[in-house]
Amino acid sequence: MKDISKPSLLLHCCCAPCACSVVEQLSKEYKIALFFYNPNIEPHEEYIKREVELKKFIDVSSFTQDVRLVECEYDNDIFVGNVLSLRDQPENGARCNVCFDLRLDETARRAKEDSFDVFTTTLSVGPRKNAKLLNEIGLKVSKKYSVTYLEADFKKRDGYKRSIELSKQYGLYRQNYCGCLIGHL
Repeated sequence: MKDISKPSLLLHCCCAPCACSVVEQLSKEYKIALFFYNPNIEPHEEYIKREVELKKFIDVSSFTQDVRLVECEYDNDIFVGNVLSLRDQPENGARCNVCFDLRLDETARRAKEDSFDVFTTTLSVGPRKNAKLLNEIGLKVSKKYSVTYLEADFKKRDGYKRSIELSKQYGLYRQNYCGCLIGHL
C-alpha cells in the first residue's frame, strides 16, 4: 500500500557520503527510495564498495527508517560506449555532461515506470558538480518521461559540510574520485 502522507521520491545516489545530508534534509518531506544507478563507477569492486556503504548508511542512520534502496545491474559498458570518444575531456567537461545525462535519464525513466511522484539526484551536493547543469538535464528528462524533477543545489546551506560530518558520524567510506577512470587511462 502506497504511503500517501508524503510524496514518493526516487533519489539518484552516487555514494553514501553524498546521500547522507540530502536524505537527512529530504526525508522530512518525502518517502525516499535511493536509486543506485552508476555505470560510470570503475572498477566493479569500487561499485560494490559504494553500494555496500549505501546499505550500511540505511541501516545505521537515525533518519532512514522508511528509506529503501533500489539496486541496479552494473553495466559499465553502457557508460564507456557513450564517453570513450571524450576520454581526453577534463572533469566537468563534455564527458561529465554525457554521464549526468545517462544517469538522470535512467532515473527519470524508472521514476515514471515505478510511479514515483518526484525524482532528483544527490550529485549537486559535490563541490565540483555543476548544479545548474544537473537541473537543466533533470528538467529535460522530466519532460521526456512526464515525471516531476526536484531542482536543487544540495551543496548550499552547508550541505556538503553536513555530508562530511554525517560520513564521519556513521563511519562511511569516502572515495576520492567520482567513479570515472576513463579520463585517467
